[in-house]
Amino acid sequence: MAYTFFELEQDGPVATLWLNAPEKRNAMGPAFWKELPLAMQALGADDAVRAVVIAGRGPHFTAGLDLKTMGGNIAGSGASDHSEASRRWALLSEIGRLQGSITAVADCPKPVIAAIHGYCIGGGIDLITAADVRVCSEDAVFSIRETRIAIVADVGTLQRLPGIVGRGVANELALTGDDFGAERAKEIGLVNSVHADPNATLKTAQEMAQRIARNSPLAVQGTKAVLRYCEDKSTEDGLRYVAAWNAAFLQSEDLREAMTAFLQKRDPEFKGR
Repeated sequence: MAYTFFELEQDGPVATLWLNAPEKRNAMGPAFWKELPLAMQALGADDAVRAVVIAGRGPHFTAGLDLKTMGGNIAGSGASDHSEASRRWALLSEIGRLQGSITAVADCPKPVIAAIHGYCIGGGIDLITAADVRVCSEDAVFSIRETRIAIVADVGTLQRLPGIVGRGVANELALTGDDFGAERAKEIGLVNSVHADPNATLKTAQEMAQRIARNSPLAVQGTKAVLRYCEDKSTEDGLRYVAAWNAAFLQSEDLREAMTAFLQKRDPEFKGR
């Protein structure tokens, strides 16, 4: 489908979803929130896509929420003839809609890699913490900016970031709203690696996606599903879940192809069946 905010490119089994509003520093306006879940659902359902990279056009990944176009939604402004209760209900529904847009990234069955450069502010942290892997360039600047504009971050950062960087570091970053750079992001584990410039960052992300895409898509998607399930479960629960998963899905054409390729001393060609 055609998008207003996003641009989609595909290189074989790897799709790159571009935030494509560089004139606004890829600020997250109405089109972003509407189109992101549609794009992720479409990519998740496309058997030709095995991995997804999210990147930003222009000098920045994203400056976060577009306050000019979304400020009224967040502030809860509305018609004066609406009751206080109805305005609060509308705001609750709106927050839920925005949360669902970001959660669509986490829910995508395909692995998602965020390639970050320049600003990654506010809602940008929500977006990248919903991805499976993050890499960035040396010029990247991160901030959980919400406390500095009188908002409690409510679209996923406070829920996902502690599992990535640890609770103490997440508390510090969320409460202060401090800016921090690429090296700090690497030090705390927010990103896996730091690269010289945006092009090198994108290349790293796309090459990683291609390596993922060479593996069995059934095994890759199953691995993502098991990892997500285990995030807040005990080891015992996780072991039972993966045992049930493999009892259901292990005996596949991809597994037979892996065994045959090993015996024939060649690379396997997985079909996702």
